Amino acid sequence: MNIHDRMIVFLVLALFLGATMEYGHGSKLLGILLFGIALLAISRMTLKATHRKTHAWYALIGIPIILADIAYNVYNQSDLGTLDTMTFLLGISLIASATKSENLRSMGEFGVYVAITFIALFTLFYGTFSWFIHEFDHYAVLMPSMHLIRLIGISVDVIGTETVCMHAPGGDITLTIGGPCSGLYSMFLLISVIVGYTAIENIRDARRITALLGATIAVAWIANLLRVSTLYLVAYWYGQDMMMTAHTHLGWIIFVVVAWGLLLGLSKIEKMERAEKKEKGEKEEE
Repeated sequence: MNIHDRMIVFLVLALFLGATMEYGHGSKLLGILLFGIALLAISRMTLKATHRKTHAWYALIGIPIILADIAYNVYNQSDLGTLDTMTFLLGISLIASATKSENLRSMGEFGVYVAITFIALFTLFYGTFSWFIHEFDHYAVLMPSMHLIRLIGISVDVIGTETVCMHAPGGDITLTIGGPCSGLYSMFLLISVIVGYTAIENIRDARRITALLGATIAVAWIANLLRVSTLYLVAYWYGQDMMMTAHTHLGWIIFVVVAWGLLLGLSKIEKMERAEKKEKGEKEEE
């Protein structure tokens, strides 16, 4: 994947996450606009294809997936969430995989890997291991972020597993640290990117991939911890309304920064593999 493609992957992921956050919690018009721009950016991809053969029947799976998700949300009158976005991505990617365009088919393969990995992680943790989410929110997000803001002299008390009471100048503020605040959505998406990238680029260095996965999880956790702590400060100084505005935009903007670092890491792995293969080939010629 060349630098042009990496920048587009970076742009598409940021736009997808931004579209989800804006549509569900901010401006619906901006969310739709970001989603449309992401679709346009996808058409500019030139990734390698793992499977050269066109499977037209993929579209017969992708179209019902999209329609089913839309029907579900319309019937339940619910807002689109991250899982909906990834379901749309899966459907669109399957349709793209059925086209005759090499570029779209390649991007479709990448999207399928990303979407399936995310949906699998989401289903596993929010379904089978749902009990883990509350523990994670409490011990990995709420407690560390609370200690961070206490270090700068702000008084805050834990009043529930995912709830704190912050003693602000304008009066006490009760905040719930859970759901999207856990940062697991971004973590799942970043892991999905690694899976999709390594699969379509045929990267086989398990040691480096494992190290990158570990670093990704750690960086995603730290980034989310800083995000939650920043939201505490916004609520403390400017009130809850301003905090909710920041909550809508801050998450996906931070994701952009983390995703950029991830892409740089993937690029480094690719260069190292290429250099090792070249060195190995030169030794065999000798």
